[in-house]
Amino acid sequence: MGLSVFSRAWRAGIIACGMACFGPGDLRAEMQPLPNSAESMTRSTEPFGLPVSALTSGGLRDKWLGVQHRLDDEMVQLALCEGDRDGCASPAALTFLDIVDAARLREGRARLGEINRAINLAIRPAGDLAQHGQIDVWMPPLATLARGGGDCEDYAIAKFVALRRAGLAPDDLRIVVLRDTIRGEDHAVAAARLDGRWLMLDNRRMAMVADADVRNFRPTFVIGQHGVMRYADAPALADASGNNSVASLVVTSLADSASRPFERAD
Repeated sequence: MGLSVFSRAWRAGIIACGMACFGPGDLRAEMQPLPNSAESMTRSTEPFGLPVSALTSGGLRDKWLGVQHRLDDEMVQLALCEGDRDGCASPAALTFLDIVDAARLREGRARLGEINRAINLAIRPAGDLAQHGQIDVWMPPLATLARGGGDCEDYAIAKFVALRRAGLAPDDLRIVVLRDTIRGEDHAVAAARLDGRWLMLDNRRMAMVADADVRNFRPTFVIGQHGVMRYADAPALADASGNNSVASLVVTSLADSASRPFERAD
């Protein structure tokens, strides 16, 4: 699967919503309990610097647990293919390993940018309904690469796993769900912390943007080593002019959005 094959499709579908090493070990083994303290609710090191609380139930949590379960099998497949690439029966695994290998040759921001660009080009924008016959299906990276298409959370999951395999620490990786306050849609991106700053790896753009520079989105959920967490009363981020209208600061019910499907224009 050549990355250049998908460059035209990526550009054509850039407005569509798309989402080292893990080793053969279980992703769940890296999950740590979320600290239950007042300090964790008042000061956050999560992207956007907003306080979070653990999400213990709901559709979003169920989808992430489903991805984790399927990742167990994919990590075994990656380990086998990495040990014997000539005998690897999975073109998707070989593509994924090539992406990670190229990233490992780089350092710092260049490593993050390599994975962001490569995943964006390796997956064409495609909606869940067209691919799976249902909405809001979350897929692990090899399944997405095998299909060749996915939407925002599929991109985000693939980048999250690739970045971990390329050497980033679990505490420096997240998947962030944001509400597009202009389009009225949810959007998922991978986030990586570098030199104390969180950078957003978005399928809609090749350039990475720091969380402080994101506009017209409201962060709602974040996924990482502590599981799925909900931002507490997150305000909308300022528009391009730096202004927040009264309407944009109205917070919708995050508890309701935790169980409803993403609203996207795939």
